[in-house]
Amino acid sequence: MTTYPLYLAPMEDVTDPAFRLLCKRFGADRVYTEFVNADALVRDVESTVRKLRISDTERPVAIQIYGREPESMADAARIVEQAHPDFIDINFGCPVKKVAGKGAGAGLLRDVPKMLAITRAVVNAVHLPVTAKTRLGWNHDELIIVDLAEALQDCGIRELAIHGRTRAQMYTGEADWTLIGAVKNNPRMHIPIIGNGDVTTPQRAKECFDRYGVDAIMVGRGTFGCPWIFEDMKHYLTTGQLLPPRTMEWCVSVLKEHVTRSIEWIGDERKGIIHSRRHFANSPVFKGLYDFKQTRIALLRADTKDEVFQIMDRIVDKWGKDYSSISNTNLNPQDSL
Repeated sequence: MTTYPLYLAPMEDVTDPAFRLLCKRFGADRVYTEFVNADALVRDVESTVRKLRISDTERPVAIQIYGREPESMADAARIVEQAHPDFIDINFGCPVKKVAGKGAGAGLLRDVPKMLAITRAVVNAVHLPVTAKTRLGWNHDELIIVDLAEALQDCGIRELAIHGRTRAQMYTGEADWTLIGAVKNNPRMHIPIIGNGDVTTPQRAKECFDRYGVDAIMVGRGTFGCPWIFEDMKHYLTTGQLLPPRTMEWCVSVLKEHVTRSIEWIGDERKGIIHSRRHFANSPVFKGLYDFKQTRIALLRADTKDEVFQIMDRIVDKWGKDYSSISNTNLNPQDSL
């Protein structure tokens, strides 16, 4: 029987334990932690060490580290190994300035020798399987991923995840899966290749598996406010049929659970709510609701759990009964979150 592994991509301020556990419950085959700064981990910074907390419920789980020097990355990997994840993942893909601009993450696409030195140092430092995630190259004039993938494989990584964008693209434009497919179909590659980028629907997931032959797909921004996307994709991949539309009441109940879990994880009501707002702002549940602007503003300004839940309940009361029949003909783009 064909299997279609789906992974939750590592994302800063997103893939904390609260969200990982929800995604796992809805069918994610593997989850990744937020980015762990190697230098901060070695210095024993409390907020960084806290990111190493994982539970057996979310396994298999990977802890992802990033840094710019082989020595500190190796030291960090040894510390991470003591947390007993299933994998240690190296971040060679984060494009944001505070990471890539300092020579870590995707910044290492401009210094491949150092990237390979870091990879070898981490692989040699631990007994756990080491994986890596990167991009196609620094920009469209430097699409190095096919040769880079071979070099990373030679360093001893067990899997490679590829985001189908360059660092210069950040998160704009369309992901280019043709080069991901070129890596997968390179006869010299023998490790699993994980594809990532713009997989936001069950149909697109199936297309990427079928057309590019990847061993797994990593879902990132498509999970925001929608942890059940894994269940939707799994059902379609195995049956060829879409699941029936969910009720707004059910979707909102999951968002409420996420808020509660976030508050419990952070230990502060207001901070837990702020941490959850990224999901409110991007959840498909609230997209396209007519005359929603003022409700949206109120929802994103609420800073107590009771207030957030009351607004969500009012949303269900007002729009829930017609939710499954909402069509593109009555969407007001200005009222979408």
